[in-house]
Amino acid sequence: MQLFPSIPLADWKDSKETLHRFAQIVGKVRLAAGVRRNHWWNVPYHLTGRGITTRPMGLVDGNPVFTVDFDFVDHRLVAQSIEGGSAAFSLLGHSVASFYDRTFEALDAIGVKVTIDHPHPFDIPGDGHPFSSDTAHATYDPVWVNRYWQVLSQVNLLLEKFSSGFSGKISPVHHFWHTFDIAVTRFSDRVVEQSPETDPVTREAYSREVISAGFWFGDDAFPEPAFYSYVAPAPEGLADQPLRPPSAQWLEQRGSPLAVLRYDDVRTADNPMGNVLDFYETVYQAGARLAGWDVERLTCPGGITDPYA
Repeated sequence: MQLFPSIPLADWKDSKETLHRFAQIVGKVRLAAGVRRNHWWNVPYHLTGRGITTRPMGLVDGNPVFTVDFDFVDHRLVAQSIEGGSAAFSLLGHSVASFYDRTFEALDAIGVKVTIDHPHPFDIPGDGHPFSSDTAHATYDPVWVNRYWQVLSQVNLLLEKFSSGFSGKISPVHHFWHTFDIAVTRFSDRVVEQSPETDPVTREAYSREVISAGFWFGDDAFPEPAFYSYVAPAPEGLADQPLRPPSAQWLEQRGSPLAVLRYDDVRTADNPMGNVLDFYETVYQAGARLAGWDVERLTCPGGITDPYA
């Protein structure tokens, strides 16, 4: 398998938009049936050897323990309960509306009853259609979807490697169905004061100072895949800090600086993984020092805190 294979947004945009909505449907099942965690850690997907998983949920809501997995090798959605029930169907040939119906049929078949509060896309610009009536998004190219999973899997382990150098509060590596990116976030213990008018998703996500590192596949605003990193809230002077490698740059995103390293610049470099890790580290070092984090105390070389190891 090639490291960082080509995945230009234009070549699979229609499939990505359909898959994004599929992921939101199952993600909202996870939101309804899982236990809430700080900073929404309960909501995102985790990677498996064949795709992505909701992880086990249920029990506390009266349902059996169950999981819903996307299998991007055989291209199926698989719902399973701890009691041995299993239901699956092919991901090919579905509109968002038919996928929505089949998903709830599969859950019903394993004895799971879940109601999602708002069965519409979340924060997808220009799309307020209910999932149940969306027949416009119906493209699923298994070659490109498998490629997406290959890239996702490689970045997942790269972010795990980056995570190993930090001993403070840090999220798991998460694949978010909201923005369809994959990220890991480091936290300080400093509370961030926010306005009551701030939306509740943002208030929970950014209730503490964070430095986040991740990757997204591109969208209309930035139509190409890229690695990214940001600090929230952004300390004064952050965008003036140098970045490595030289191809990385600061962009303004929603009024704050966002560090971006284009995927196509990385995949043709002599040391792709080293370039990305260096990029993440330069943003972290700049942001943490400007924000007054105790960088030395939080350092965890090689994932080891044992002083004798």
